[in-house]
Amino acid sequence: MTDTRRRVKVYTLNEDRQWDDRGTGHVSSGYVERLKGMSLLVRAESDGSLLLESKINPNTAYQKQQDTLIVWSEAENYDLALSFQEKAGCDEIWEKICQVQGKDPSVDITQDLVDESEEERFDDMSSPGLELPSCELSRLEEIAELVASSLPSPLRREKLALALENEGYIKKLLELFHVCEDLENIEGLHHLYEIIKGIFLLNRTALFEVMFSEECIMDVIGCLEYDPALSQPRKHREFLTKTAKFKEVIPISDPELKQKIHQTYRVQYIQDMVLPTPSVFEENMLSTLHSFIFFNKVEIVGMLQEDEKFLTDLFAQLTDEATDEEKRQELVNFLKEFCAFSQTLQPQNRDAFFKTLSNMGILPALEVILGMDDTQVRSAATDIFSYLVEYNPSMVREFVMQEAQQNDDDILLINLIIEHMICDTDPELGGAVQLMGLLRTLVDPENMLATANKTEKTEFLGFFYKHCMHVLTAPLLANTTEDKPSKDDFQTAQLLALVLELLTFCVEHHTYHIKNYIINKDILRRVLVLMASKHAFLALCALRFKRKIIGLKDEFYNRYIMKSFLFEPVVKAFLNNGSRYNLMNSAIIEMFEFIRVEDIKSLTAHVVENYWKALEDVDYVQTFKGLKLRFEQQRERQDNPKLDSMRSILRNHRYRRDARTLEDEEEMWFNTDEDDMEDGEAVVSPSDKAKNDDDIMDPISKFMERKKLKESEEKEVLLKTNLSGRQSPSFKLSLSSGTKTTLSSQSPATNLPGSPGSPGSPGSPGSPGSIPKSTSQTAAITTKGGLVGLVDYPDDDEDDDEDDDKEDTLPLSKKAKFES
Repeated sequence: MTDTRRRVKVYTLNEDRQWDDRGTGHVSSGYVERLKGMSLLVRAESDGSLLLESKINPNTAYQKQQDTLIVWSEAENYDLALSFQEKAGCDEIWEKICQVQGKDPSVDITQDLVDESEEERFDDMSSPGLELPSCELSRLEEIAELVASSLPSPLRREKLALALENEGYIKKLLELFHVCEDLENIEGLHHLYEIIKGIFLLNRTALFEVMFSEECIMDVIGCLEYDPALSQPRKHREFLTKTAKFKEVIPISDPELKQKIHQTYRVQYIQDMVLPTPSVFEENMLSTLHSFIFFNKVEIVGMLQEDEKFLTDLFAQLTDEATDEEKRQELVNFLKEFCAFSQTLQPQNRDAFFKTLSNMGILPALEVILGMDDTQVRSAATDIFSYLVEYNPSMVREFVMQEAQQNDDDILLINLIIEHMICDTDPELGGAVQLMGLLRTLVDPENMLATANKTEKTEFLGFFYKHCMHVLTAPLLANTTEDKPSKDDFQTAQLLALVLELLTFCVEHHTYHIKNYIINKDILRRVLVLMASKHAFLALCALRFKRKIIGLKDEFYNRYIMKSFLFEPVVKAFLNNGSRYNLMNSAIIEMFEFIRVEDIKSLTAHVVENYWKALEDVDYVQTFKGLKLRFEQQRERQDNPKLDSMRSILRNHRYRRDARTLEDEEEMWFNTDEDDMEDGEAVVSPSDKAKNDDDIMDPISKFMERKKLKESEEKEVLLKTNLSGRQSPSFKLSLSSGTKTTLSSQSPATNLPGSPGSPGSPGSPGSPGSIPKSTSQTAAITTKGGLVGLVDYPDDDEDDDEDDDKEDTLPLSKKAKFES
């Protein structure tokens, strides 16, 4: 259907008393069998889907507003509106509604509201209408009392509204206003204030259209200047006529559009500045006023958006170098207000709005404007840019990546934004804070798109770190060339804090891009120079940056920190802080506590080896002593892996074994093939644990004699393991040459103290190569054969693979098997 008369937008009123756009389509009326009656139908113009199907109920109150709106309620909290493109279409549907309800189409509301009480309903039968007093000076008080008494009752409010409409009463009241002003009749002016305020609370569109007409609106504002609660009248009209000037930066040829802009500004002024703040009970009474402004704004944006000549001229003058500064400022302010109006639009309309601006070249225009010296123009351009980033950051990212192929880094849009952030002259850095928020949105991977062909995150972050990151970090690098910040005034400290906040965000979300940048440019060392700042908030920002890096537990970062001794500025700041219990003290202790709790071995060793003497006297928390203890345990495991393993064996003796498990394992052991055994493996049946020590020691002695020849080779292996500084995996020692002692997870086995493959016993001398001659302790070890493993070290996984490789190279020799 192409009939524009029937073209409508469907709106619903949400909980915040704002109208939500449900779509554009074409309206018709007809009988719907399912609803058993005549109904309004709206089908979407895009795909023909049904946007609205509403039965015209005989008792529903339909209102016609502004010649192109029909509004009604379908449920207690469900209001609907149809906004017609043409007045003729609205009149046509209105006639259908009135025909179904048996009403005269000349009325603006089809039903009286039925919220009145039974008593009021009875009164209504006896007095069908409300008679207004004659509009005279002497009766203003009586009129004011009548209006005030009618507001609490919906029925009386409706009768009063009809009487005011039918008799042209508002214009008569405004004539009296001029008389009262001429006579300086203050009492009469106070009564007129109460009357006009009461008419606003009637919430009637037909009355608003009279009051907001060109000939009446200034007089209505004049009446509202004389608030009885004020000793002196306000001067709203003087402000609107003398102070507030309408500037037509681009000539508007459509008189209807121009009148609509004037009307909307004045009505918005009435709502925001003239009318007193409504009480809780009065708030809903002004819902029609909100709707009036909302639909006016939608119309203005739509009419401007459709005027291609207007927008073309606007952007041409914006980017023209010949345009003088004053004119350009007016153009930018207009564009800013235009974008602000668009925020009232629904998502699909806002999409179309910003798409139109994008096609007109708003981003290249902003780039030109931001490169100018005028701070007011740049400020307005920044606000426009914020609307674009909040609406669609991907559109902005795509533009800046495309322009990077043609322009130098210095004039890229995103670099201009960073430069304005750095050069903000406001002592409080209000503009810089706003720009930093926009940059954060642009570099946030959470709102970046990923498609089958490309990943926006990879492309944009690669671009950003290549072309823009050096501009962002320039003030940081320039101010940290020595051991202390070269400039430490408040404004510089605030700026560096903003830069650090953005860098901290990057550390958290950008992984390898920021890691490469920090390590290659030595950024962390420069940041930690700021720990010496006299501004505590800046020193804490620097500490937060390092804490975020440590929190990643990334060994690349850890090696970089240790290599450059980057704990030194932190320890120095901690010692300089002394015994003061403040945020700096707590934050530094928390960082070291994190290293201790998470057992970051490399950083623990680095801190204790290099800074223990400076921190050993700190005893009001156990953090540093705990770090030292972690370090000693770690070194003990490295120096004496056999002792570490022995502790695990001793812990295993506390395990209680189930009898059925022992039987199953014993049977499996007897079924084991000789070929499955590797040479030199000491295999002991789990049931042999029940035997006495003499029975056990006999086969062990034979086994020890066989292995004595390899004792010297094992010493060499153990020495190499300990000298390498790595923890030897427990219970796995691979020996060179043709003989091997291995405790494998594939078959039950035992490590016996005193054997070459065993850990050192508590009574041994502790030397890596010393082996006790005999002991009575035994242990069976397996994982897949059904026995409980003695211990499971997380570090074993890596070394297991190495040992497996070694085992593959060893020759097989004769296997030994002990039977009970």
